Amino acid sequence: METQIKSDLTRRSSNKGDLIADVGSGSLGCCGWLLVILSGLLTFLLFPFTIWFCIKIVQEYERAVIFRLGRITDRKAKGPGIFFVLPCTDSFVKVDLRTVSFDIPPQEILTKDSVTVCVDGVVYFRVSDPISSVANVFNADFSTRLLAQTTLRNVLGTKNLAELLSDREGISHSMQASLDEATDPWGIKVERVEIKDVKLPQQLQRAMAAEAEATREARAKVIAAEGEMNASRALKEASLVIAESPSGLQLRYLQTLTTIAAEKNSTIIFPLPMDVISHFMKK
Repeated sequence: METQIKSDLTRRSSNKGDLIADVGSGSLGCCGWLLVILSGLLTFLLFPFTIWFCIKIVQEYERAVIFRLGRITDRKAKGPGIFFVLPCTDSFVKVDLRTVSFDIPPQEILTKDSVTVCVDGVVYFRVSDPISSVANVFNADFSTRLLAQTTLRNVLGTKNLAELLSDREGISHSMQASLDEATDPWGIKVERVEIKDVKLPQQLQRAMAAEAEATREARAKVIAAEGEMNASRALKEASLVIAESPSGLQLRYLQTLTTIAAEKNSTIIFPLPMDVISHFMKK
């Protein structure tokens, strides 16, 4: 598998090198050179007027790929600044080198565990090689957008729902690597890919909410049971302490009366010790 991948990368790099080699080494032929010479003479004879058609300007963030009789004239794009073209034989294409961002439309995807989700994202890319972006693909921007949609489906189709919800960063890096490798022959550099939103079906949302609620209720019951168990142990220890000292029970009665009196109640219930009541019951 690794050997096949290396061979594919070598073949792509060799094809790209062949294209770049063909850019500057192609011959125009006798007719081509004749047309170029005639265009140069015409430009020289009508110099005051043709100067406005020969001088072109591109911005700092732009590059110009010049075609002379259908062939790219140089291995390197022109710009930024001023450059000259022949009015009859030369044409050029401006390429913007700034980073472009676009939203991936929401895609309905079937995950690995057979759950249908709707996922959208955003991709940031720029043109790294103006000549390849013009010569190797018809519309680099549109092709990258379509490829991003299919890559999103292919990558998320191999993930479970839990991985999709918890490992967004890993999915973004995987998509970026796949897109960057696929768009390299087009002269496109994918800088960043992000998953924006994952929309679940309403029934699945209700089921997940019910599961989470049941889990929280079970946890609350366990905590309450543990609290009652600890309280019963504390009461047992307290009863053992009071049993060792009978006067401690009387002090506890007085403390309870103090607490009741502090609340300004009109009725006070005064508990009596069982040994006192049993003494009167015997009589």
